[in-house]
Amino acid sequence: MIPRAWRQGEIAVIGLGASGRAAAELLTRDGLRVYASDASASDGAQRAAAALGRLGASVQTGGHDLARVARAAVVVASPGVPPDAAPLARARSAGLPVVSEIEIGLRYLPEHTRYIAITGTNGKTTTTAMVGHLLRALGLTAVDAGNIGTPLTEIALAATPPAWVSLEVSSFQLHDTPSIAPTVGVLTNLSPDHLDRYPSVEAYYADKALLFASGSASSKWVLNADDRETERMVRSVAAAYPAAATPAGAAWPLRGALDFSLKHRAEAYYDRTSDELVVMGLPLLVRRKLALFGDHNVANALAASLAVMAADASHTTPVSRAQIAAGLESFRALPHRLESVGEVGGVLWINDSKATNVSSTLVAIEGMTRPTVLLLGGRHKGEPYTALAEPLRRTGRAVIAYGEAGPIVARDLEGVVPLFQLGSDFEAVMAKARSLAQPGDVVLLSPACSSYDMFANYAERGATFRRLAMQGAGS
Repeated sequence: MIPRAWRQGEIAVIGLGASGRAAAELLTRDGLRVYASDASASDGAQRAAAALGRLGASVQTGGHDLARVARAAVVVASPGVPPDAAPLARARSAGLPVVSEIEIGLRYLPEHTRYIAITGTNGKTTTTAMVGHLLRALGLTAVDAGNIGTPLTEIALAATPPAWVSLEVSSFQLHDTPSIAPTVGVLTNLSPDHLDRYPSVEAYYADKALLFASGSASSKWVLNADDRETERMVRSVAAAYPAAATPAGAAWPLRGALDFSLKHRAEAYYDRTSDELVVMGLPLLVRRKLALFGDHNVANALAASLAVMAADASHTTPVSRAQIAAGLESFRALPHRLESVGEVGGVLWINDSKATNVSSTLVAIEGMTRPTVLLLGGRHKGEPYTALAEPLRRTGRAVIAYGEAGPIVARDLEGVVPLFQLGSDFEAVMAKARSLAQPGDVVLLSPACSSYDMFANYAERGATFRRLAMQGAGS
């Protein structure tokens, strides 16, 4: 529900990407006065502005009217807008509420629509897609939304909203979403990230912790029992929100907490002896039937299965368990996430362009069983690359350091494996990889950096890798 005070004034929407555009459209269609602006005057921003203008919104591209923003009843921030951007800083200095597009979407979703919210440093997109896939495997109407790509406000605009939403929330989105109170909240793991936008890792973790801030007594929490930072966060959350705490001595000091693990028995765990995923006390699926690379995807599958079963007691019946198992078996890797794009001349090319931080790349390297030529670089995000040294010593054929981060990568990994520093010509990077790789090797694009020095986004980077990798295949 939109507060009366917001309806009496103008709402400023900052950013005209997919999320900002959908939020502005939803608010305008509901009869609210909307001023939407974007610092860019790109073709995409202009198209969004034209569409919103036809609906009756007041729109500006190529800049922001800061005085107008300061007079707004509330300011809606798109996730791509940095928190220190001028219009958001001006809004906060004026004492105005600043909320996310997710917050707007939650306020418009009908009461019957329930949602499972997923966050974490790595694995959250795959887990979100798995949760949505499993809900649909149960015969439920469910959509994937949020940081995974579809704005939540776009879902709220639908004539018939779904019964369930699998909602991926980033730290940026959580920062300004005070109303988030999921049926089930999932925290996949925590490691340093986005240090180019946060002053410290503690500030980044503090935004992740906001997932728990508004949960109700009936909320369930699916947590990674193998992750030390998750355990620390949960203890700090229980201290900050005593009403959420469980009785002293519980494994997790948070009411409604359920754990998943690759190492020991838990509500959901991987039994290496029998090679089975065990959920809620019973075997669910044999590992070899999960068509995904790596133990980290076993963890994602455990988290998703546990979240879906925790959301509704009826999901634990033998029939529904069989449907969930079938859903896991039919799930396929998302594009740009350890995606095998093909084998040419005995060399396997793997696109992991979504690996935009060191911990994600570390998982990818640790999952390699063949000699690996690693493509590492892009726009530096503030983390050292030294954590990659040990697994590279085991399986690394070579590292190609490229892009803006190339010199930093070269400094951090010097002497670990043969390392070649190239510039920002991605075709040259790929040609070098082709010359280094031998039959039986893997060429792995897992950059540990953002893509913005050379590409519009990680998807464009991955698509370029795929195209160049497959040049000449079958000829």
